[in-house]
Amino acid sequence: MRNLTLLLAVATSVFAAETPAPIRVLLVTGGCCHDYAAQHVIIEKGLLERANVKVTHAYSPSKGTDVTFDIFNQPNWGKDFDVVVHDECAADVKDKAYIEKILAAHRGGLPAVNLHCAMHSYRFGNYGQPVKAGADNAAWFEFLGLQSSGHGPQLPIEITYVDTTSPASVGLPNWTTGNEELYNNVAVLTGHVLAKGKQVQKGKDGKPDKVTEAVVVWTNTYGPKNTRIFSTTLAHNNATVQDPRYLDLVTRGVLWTTGRLGPDGKAAPGYGR
Repeated sequence: MRNLTLLLAVATSVFAAETPAPIRVLLVTGGCCHDYAAQHVIIEKGLLERANVKVTHAYSPSKGTDVTFDIFNQPNWGKDFDVVVHDECAADVKDKAYIEKILAAHRGGLPAVNLHCAMHSYRFGNYGQPVKAGADNAAWFEFLGLQSSGHGPQLPIEITYVDTTSPASVGLPNWTTGNEELYNNVAVLTGHVLAKGKQVQKGKDGKPDKVTEAVVVWTNTYGPKNTRIFSTTLAHNNATVQDPRYLDLVTRGVLWTTGRLGPDGKAAPGYGR
């Protein structure tokens, strides 16, 4: 019995030594226009099923465009996390000091994965026109690596990966969403394009009337420490958020930004499921 106990203790110790600590994810959700009450649960579940992660929530039930999060006002707020998933919709938050608190952590080396309305948050000034480098209202867009100001109607988006060699996108399939919002591209700044999306609007006769294309997935390096940033303008609706292809994409973002992704697009040992 004593030998069995010793054997189990050794096996447990070896297993613990071979299993790395999980990636510490801060998932920020809340604000206008989306079902964040459901989506923050869907995203956590999807990440846990695909990668060795521990998810901490900064969730706000607010439906306002001026939603803020207490955690960003805490000193050194990012010290306990390996990556932040920004999935908030704070389109009317214009407080430069507050925005700077968020960006300072990312400039200091904290990676980020930005989803959908994060691209339309923390914006002010004439953001419908290309921002000038270094301007106050350029700060969030420089972090993202791409500037967007709006979207068209909800229609299916045909997604095509244009970089099929990046670890963040290699092997991911082209696919078509259900009804979704295609965010425009005011300007691609320093972002590296991984995928583009296309929407086809039809006229009254049922024939294609207007085709709109835009970048929908990209990576960026930000600040003096070349912090890894991953962004996708997908997905507005729950059907897309819970699509396995979308959750695979978001998981890739988490793994790539934290350096836990091999060149073949597979998770580093101990980080996959």
